[in-house]
Amino acid sequence: IFVAVCIGLGYLGAKPPEGIYVVAGRVLTFAYFAYFLIVLPILSRIETARPLPNSIAEDVLRKTGKTPVSAVIALAVGGMLMLGGMNNAKAEEGHGPTPPSLKWSFAGALGKFDQGQLQRGLKIYKEVCASCHGLSYVAFRNLADAGGPGYSTAQAAAFASEYKVKDGPNDAGDMFERPGRPADYFPSPFPNEQAARAANGGAYPPDLSLIAKARGYERGFPQFVIDALPGFSFQEKGPNYIDALLQGYEEKAPAGFTLPEGSYYNKYFPGHSIKMPKPLSDGQVTFDDGSPATVQQYAKDIAAFLMWAAEPHLEARKRLGLQVMIFLIVLSGLLYFTKKKVWADTH
Repeated sequence: IFVAVCIGLGYLGAKPPEGIYVVAGRVLTFAYFAYFLIVLPILSRIETARPLPNSIAEDVLRKTGKTPVSAVIALAVGGMLMLGGMNNAKAEEGHGPTPPSLKWSFAGALGKFDQGQLQRGLKIYKEVCASCHGLSYVAFRNLADAGGPGYSTAQAAAFASEYKVKDGPNDAGDMFERPGRPADYFPSPFPNEQAARAANGGAYPPDLSLIAKARGYERGFPQFVIDALPGFSFQEKGPNYIDALLQGYEEKAPAGFTLPEGSYYNKYFPGHSIKMPKPLSDGQVTFDDGSPATVQQYAKDIAAFLMWAAEPHLEARKRLGLQVMIFLIVLSGLLYFTKKKVWADTH
């Protein structure tokens, strides 16, 4: 039960403090502290200790072959409670259908970004998204980094020079514009939030630098447990959501749904009412590599590019993680044989 409570609190710690999550958090928090403040003190007074074993070999190191049924039942019950709470919360929040899970080149423990896809996504951002959305945490020099779109330093500098960056003050105390440099970050299309809202009917277009990490959907139980295991981390929720959102626009809202004025219906957007008009259409962007000029292709390419923008060092992280796992496996083997040597006489 204590293990189930700990897992439940870990899950709820990543959820927003609202709805069923608040109630479940209070219940599990009470159960957590009750274990130390109520259960253990009572057990210390009423339990009868077992007799001391004759040796470690007879008791601690002996394989009983018994299955911890109570622990399995406790985990199963805790999982069902969390699943029910999650479904209730999703219903309360008005989430739409779960986005389809697509195949991505960067998925899995050994996945890598597709450079061609990143270059196509960058072109879509520049020609379509950059008019409203910033990319303020990405520098032009990052385009030439390892694990990125694959541009050279000279190409990244040439790309930066196509932008105008506000700088200053100069010797006269005035601000001025100059061509971008590799060290500059992608400039925002608006000088401030008020200007952005005024140009978009009161809506504030979010910065896209971290959007692939900030947006996603619930995978529920037991998937979220599997996602926490090394090598099984599911990091494609953001790209799946972005791809689905860009293709989820419908011309008419379903019967019975009241669409606010100036909004558009999107079946994947929470609440289904979104201020951003449909940004993509077939033939809008032409690719040099001959890839299809379709909304489906655009959506997947820009989603992959935004995943790279949110985690440009993903490939390096995976390489380091693989090295750590190999080290831990070797270390575990060495520790096992060390233990066998130390306890040889007991065995």
